[in-house]
Amino acid sequence: MKTLKISEAVVRRLPVYLRHLKELKQSEVLTISSQDLGQKLDLNPAQIRKDLAYFGDFGRKGIGYDVSYLIEQIRHILKLDQQIHVALVGAGKLGQALCNYSGFFNDNMKIVAVFDAFPAKIETAIRNLQVQPMEELKESVEANNIRIGIITVPALEAQQVADRFVEAGVEAILNFAPVILKVPAHVRVHTADFSTDLFSLAYYLPNEGKDVVTNDTTIDHT
Repeated sequence: MKTLKISEAVVRRLPVYLRHLKELKQSEVLTISSQDLGQKLDLNPAQIRKDLAYFGDFGRKGIGYDVSYLIEQIRHILKLDQQIHVALVGAGKLGQALCNYSGFFNDNMKIVAVFDAFPAKIETAIRNLQVQPMEELKESVEANNIRIGIITVPALEAQQVADRFVEAGVEAILNFAPVILKVPAHVRVHTADFSTDLFSLAYYLPNEGKDVVTNDTTIDHT
């Protein structure tokens, strides 16, 4: 693998490639060109070739990419060829949905512990996991070699949970709370903000009426 600094945008596209390649394999497609892959994913084929070239020479001129081999290589790049243990804090509806999502298990991502601060949730079962109290988080992270934490608690509680994860030794956090977390530089945080994505989609909707009133100013869109 080349020792270049890889941008976050490239890393975020790799799971997109992996998901589509797995669909192709299920359809018994053996090879695919960057052109065809680009058309399927609405991406520039040159961008796909450039992304993959950061990590090695996986394609063959005139033939394209061997689907099974490329799946294997991307899984290795993303470290999905090894089991990655995950802990989740927040046993509400979102947390339960994530625990029950089978897609994690197909790629060696395994939620092995669930925690909550609400007494009524302690010792309830989600899938095959028993919800644990927050007091057991550090011990469980260490005992189960948990490397990633997921936060599905309200915004006001998210930073405290992140602090607990950092203290326990978690290396990366996926945050579903609508708040910016402050963590040490060695801990990676990705935030999945549903409300921001949903609200930004609203910008692209056509207006229902003829006029839009903003700050007492009427804008005619005709």
